[in-house]
Amino acid sequence: MAINLKHPEAETREQRLGTITQWEGSASELARDSAFTAGCGNAGRGQGGKRLCERDSPFTQASMCAECIAVTNATIIQDSVVIQHAPIGCAASQSFTCRYYRDLAAQRGWEVSNPQAICTNLVERDMVFGGVAKLEQAIRAAWERHRPQVIFVASSCATGIIGDDIDGTAQQLEAELGVIIVTLHCEGFKSKHWSSGWDVIEHGILRRLVRRDPPRRQPDLINVIHLGGPDVFSPLLEPLGLTVNLVMGGSPLDRLARMSEAAATATMCFVLSYLATGLEQDYGVPEVKAPLPYGLDATDAWLRDIARITGREERVEALIARERARVEPELARLRRALAGKKGFIAAGAAFAHGLLADLRELGIEVDAAYSFHHDPSTDSGDPRQDSLSHLVETWGDVTNFTVSPDQHFQAHAALQRAKPDFVICRHTGSIAALAGRLGIPVLPVFYSNDGLGYDGLITIGRGILRILPRRRFYQDVAAHSSFPYQRWWKDETNPYAPFPPAAPAEEPAPR
Repeated sequence: MAINLKHPEAETREQRLGTITQWEGSASELARDSAFTAGCGNAGRGQGGKRLCERDSPFTQASMCAECIAVTNATIIQDSVVIQHAPIGCAASQSFTCRYYRDLAAQRGWEVSNPQAICTNLVERDMVFGGVAKLEQAIRAAWERHRPQVIFVASSCATGIIGDDIDGTAQQLEAELGVIIVTLHCEGFKSKHWSSGWDVIEHGILRRLVRRDPPRRQPDLINVIHLGGPDVFSPLLEPLGLTVNLVMGGSPLDRLARMSEAAATATMCFVLSYLATGLEQDYGVPEVKAPLPYGLDATDAWLRDIARITGREERVEALIARERARVEPELARLRRALAGKKGFIAAGAAFAHGLLADLRELGIEVDAAYSFHHDPSTDSGDPRQDSLSHLVETWGDVTNFTVSPDQHFQAHAALQRAKPDFVICRHTGSIAALAGRLGIPVLPVFYSNDGLGYDGLITIGRGILRILPRRRFYQDVAAHSSFPYQRWWKDETNPYAPFPPAAPAEEPAPR
């Protein structure tokens, strides 16, 4: 389905891609049954497969909001101000965003400062009479205080319910103040998965911030869309004579503007494919559709595809041979040290698939994983971006593959079943804390750049070796930890077991 940049709102992932958040089975079953189609129902555009129908969860124990994702990634764009047209509680995530931006600034050598954000603080009266007056006041305050180059206006569940016209208000004040005002329609109730928030911010960037008429193409410029973290791409692509335009994750506005001038766009996670597909569709910038560069062979293929698109085939084979020779001695050492170990992955969609490939490349057994959602397709519709099928075809099946949006009770059962030697998880919060309380060493990976390319394998392998000696500490934590579940669920190893059982065994009353 084509991306419609004429409309101010991005379609949700469920509408476009058939995204699901609840499923249990093997990775091969999930890849087969989704068959690169979209949604539950009749056969789709895949190769003869059925459309995947997700499972039902008995309740939701934890969640995140698409607004949080959209607002965070707008707030960390430099020279901008974000206005959350929302109750004040929606702005609680700005404490995380501030730390995130300061960490990025320190890594990239920018001035370490706090990002700028304003909340309209909608209250009960505004829910009855509307909050447009507060929004106008906030936009004027943002301009007077900060003189930004861009103002983002983000909607919320509250504004979606009362129907405030944020687009009309933004257009009126943009003409009056002479500053670009980008609206972000990110009401949390529209989508059941927070990854739709990525599409919202990318939709706004494509519509308003990318230079529509680039003065010229730059044949040596390549866009790399990532989730933040260190620049691990320039050392890999500069030998091909390419300059990396690193976007998202705290981008300066000039980098976003010149994306339309690039020779190609690569994304480090297919969750971010909306931006890359939009650049190809509306701006003619080719998207690199090779599998993501996790593992040696996939990294080779990724580099070859970039070389093909940018006309650098004569350089790429020497680069691949040199990089493989450089990392092979350390990889051999890591494989020996990690022989016989068993891992568990908990991350989002393509990132989980990539980390699984890294562990298999390192010779580590992985028979269980936990993905926060599953996209049966990507916006390009190209089967080469089917990262789950690529994983299964290249590295074999994963027997127990759970799809769940970070539900603790399901993760508890999945970990009880897997009994891994260690867990690698995205972020440092929920599942990291859960695994630690179960006595399992944890390697939290905040930035998806870790694990990418040839050096990514070494980064992950060394990280695992660093945490394995801490097992005694985690066992001590487990000995002093308790969980709110009854015994019948503590002993459960099926995340989708019937809930509740016919006759649950009660915990003995404490003395």
